[in-house]
Amino acid sequence: MNTFDILFFHFFQFYKNKKNKNANNIATLYVMFLQACLILLLGIFFTVFFKQMHMQTMSASKTWTLFVLISIFLYFKNWIQYGGVKRKVLNAKLLKNKKLTYSMTWLWLLPIIVLVFCFILFQAL
Repeated sequence: MNTFDILFFHFFQFYKNKKNKNANNIATLYVMFLQACLILLLGIFFTVFFKQMHMQTMSASKTWTLFVLISIFLYFKNWIQYGGVKRKVLNAKLLKNKKLTYSMTWLWLLPIIVLVFCFILFQAL
């Protein structure tokens, strides 16, 4: 079980009581959004690094197209992974740990903090 699985189940368990039918969708979108933000941060970091090293890389439009394609792939990967049998198996394993250890406000702030880092690095371009 990786970090994204744990974050998914924290969101799933939190929203399961409040929005029973949409809990899986909300948790899946959160994990996808966090993964996309981290990939964006890595992409901007390497773009700035390669630019300072005077290396020729992809154009900006090709890079954004690649980012969108990766984001769509992440959504479908998470949808398949957390919508089926694996979610039920992992949920059964986590039933022992019913108490949420992370604050939901910090979990919602995590992608925003990553986006702020992306904006700071984007200014270096």
